[in-house]
Amino acid sequence: MIRSAFNINFSDLKINIAQIETAMGYKDGESQETISELTMKILKEAELMCQVKAEYTVYPILKVNDKEKTLEIDDQVFNVKRIVYGQLKRSDSVAVFLCTAGEKLGSRSREAMKRGDLLEGYIYDVVGSEIADVAADIMQDKLRKELAVEGKKITNRYSPGYCDWDVAEQHKLFQLLPDNFCGIRLNSSALMDPEKSVSGFIGIGENVRYNEYTCGLCDMKDCIYRKVKRVSI
Repeated sequence: MIRSAFNINFSDLKINIAQIETAMGYKDGESQETISELTMKILKEAELMCQVKAEYTVYPILKVNDKEKTLEIDDQVFNVKRIVYGQLKRSDSVAVFLCTAGEKLGSRSREAMKRGDLLEGYIYDVVGSEIADVAADIMQDKLRKELAVEGKKITNRYSPGYCDWDVAEQHKLFQLLPDNFCGIRLNSSALMDPEKSVSGFIGIGENVRYNEYTCGLCDMKDCIYRKVKRVSI
């Protein structure tokens, strides 16, 4: 079983103002100077306060059920639904992962919102989300390089709550990571705390494929990945 848990230096994320403004929906050069200045301020704060962590554990897939669109992993049956199942069914194993930006940016966002500074609260929120997602990119690339020496490939990563996969299955997913290096907790609605965290599966095998951009497979209109096209790893 492959297991890996590690901290990520903020400098390794290489997040810049333009990236955050793109995530907020601005095209190049569209945002106001005040927004750029506030984003720069928050990024500098994030560099000092964030504790970025990632981990994954690789499990064999014990059984796939083409009719039910389920995967059995370590005696847990995951009803990942049609889209995710279609991408993972050729995998012989799966990496179960967690990544987090830590608690502080989420707290700063809520504090700003509470005092009525909606713009600042929103930028804290976007920065936190971007940090968590880029940390997941770094984690995924590390996994890809480790497996490449074995002649294995990986799929895109897929998370509960997306592509019709019920977010309640987070509870099953977290049972596969009992040590939880990232320190993420779930509430009764299966939402993560810290909220600026990412969890999910990455398929592994000789016959799987990484798709540069998979939104054509999914009809979820409010997914953040429709707004930002990421670079293929």
